[in-house]
Amino acid sequence: MFFKQIKHVGDNFSYIIADETSKEAAVVDPSFNATAIIQFANKQNFRIKYIINTHHHRDHTEGNERIKSTLNSKIVAHKQSRNAKDIAVDEGEILKVGGISVKVLHTPGHTPDSNCLLIDRKLLTGDTLFIGECGRTDISGGNSKDMYYSLNKLKKLDDDIKIYPGHDYGVKPHSTIGEEKQTNYTLEKRSLKEFIEFMKE
Repeated sequence: MFFKQIKHVGDNFSYIIADETSKEAAVVDPSFNATAIIQFANKQNFRIKYIINTHHHRDHTEGNERIKSTLNSKIVAHKQSRNAKDIAVDEGEILKVGGISVKVLHTPGHTPDSNCLLIDRKLLTGDTLFIGECGRTDISGGNSKDMYYSLNKLKKLDDDIKIYPGHDYGVKPHSTIGEEKQTNYTLEKRSLKEFIEFMKE
């Protein structure tokens, strides 16, 4: 499997996943990185089958239409998202990119349509979980109760699974579930009530 983390403009991370045998590929959260993504895909002869959004915020979806029209790709988003125009997905669904399986984990909290994507031993967390932090819930559609349950869902994954977030906010560009459980203060053990109060601070 080919996997590339891209940060060309701003602090948003975009991702390219590809089956190197079939050359079929997917882009996750193109953001403002569309130019770099299109150039790279063409150079590698990758066919971008899917543009997958972790949630609907513009800083993650900005490049959707340009890549779709240029590379004839389908936009994939959670069924609650305004961007679910081509393909709508929900918890547990699998997208196939060549021989690669992309599993959808619905993780609301930052937004109702937030997803994480599990690809082999890699977890693309969008704005649900950052390195050393979690996504905001004090914005339109944010919900601390939902975030609590979403973070606890992620904490149950294997410690060696690598985390790749939607923004370059941390001390490094990626981590693991195990490392975040040890060092990320938002993942400390709390009751639901305690977590809701914590998110107000």
